[in-house]
Amino acid sequence: MRHKKRVLTRRSVLGAAGVAAGAAVAVPVFASADTAKAATRTERVPRTRAKTFSGAAARAVESDFPVEYVGVTWTGAQRGAAIRLLDQDGKAGAWKTLQPVCAAGADGDAGDPAKRASVLVPTGGAAGYELKVPDGATNVRSTAIDTLNGPTFNVSVATETASFQGVEYITRAGWGADESLRFKADGTENSPQTYYPAQTLTVHHTAGANGDPDPAATIRAYYYLHAIVNDWGDIGYHFLIDEAGRVYEGRYSGTDGLPAHNVDKKMVTAFHAAGYNSGNLGIALLGTFTGQGPTAAARQSCTKLLAALSGYHGFDPQAAVTFVNPVNGVTKKVQLISGHKDWLATECPGTVMYGDLPALRKDVAAALSAS
Repeated sequence: MRHKKRVLTRRSVLGAAGVAAGAAVAVPVFASADTAKAATRTERVPRTRAKTFSGAAARAVESDFPVEYVGVTWTGAQRGAAIRLLDQDGKAGAWKTLQPVCAAGADGDAGDPAKRASVLVPTGGAAGYELKVPDGATNVRSTAIDTLNGPTFNVSVATETASFQGVEYITRAGWGADESLRFKADGTENSPQTYYPAQTLTVHHTAGANGDPDPAATIRAYYYLHAIVNDWGDIGYHFLIDEAGRVYEGRYSGTDGLPAHNVDKKMVTAFHAAGYNSGNLGIALLGTFTGQGPTAAARQSCTKLLAALSGYHGFDPQAAVTFVNPVNGVTKKVQLISGHKDWLATECPGTVMYGDLPALRKDVAAALSAS
């Protein structure tokens, strides 16, 4: 089958400008959440299209739309999965090893979260794909996702970029979040917001592609995977950072203009460390950092964001703390700034990024002192 030519949105072109690692990319500033908001305007962005297949391992899956991403989830070992893509003529490419992260999830999820694997694979408009999963894997699901070529819908954008404690970030409307994904068919919100005082800051990598040509589209794909396929009702992280150093607002936190928080400085609960979410803020850097670290721009933005959050909450970035989940009383001794693997059995945030955390804590402390 042949698909229509890919349509690039304005936001896709903006994302393509960030291919050069660490390059400074200009993002239009319309207003700041720390100041007065600009007048609301309307933005048209592509609506995400997707199809989910259950038990789709070891057989070909073909789609009737260009597949820009494939989300794969299963229960079982994290290693041993692979994918190969089908081109428009049905020809299969080479097998590519998948590097998933533990799927995390809500604190009340049943089962061992360390055994739930999740990965998002950029596929560049493929016609379909074939999967291999680890021996003994169960609950296998794959989702073909298109975030570029679907029908457009209107998003009201008051601020495409905003500022939190001096850190500029791209709002949910700015990266094209389809807020209808947060709601069930009957109109009720799938995951209503709950707020608790922040206690810890956790760093992740998404285990996705490095050199991402369209980070906003990738975030829309993660949003769909987390909100719909995983049934979390929203994206799992509070903030995301791309290779150009741009910071993106993650989990919806209300209408008060504060990302990840309410007006009482309490943090909205997200879905990045199952069993330890309430009071634990998650920051995800786009890319895979098992054999390389983040770009200088991404690391600098991560440092600045962690310093801003530490200052906002009165945290010591180099402290060791005892986290207490306010919902179920579960405790864990961790560094205030931790990696995902400090909470669950996962390789996230990657070998190189995890090894850099001691230096990152020092850099955050220095940035906080200088502010």
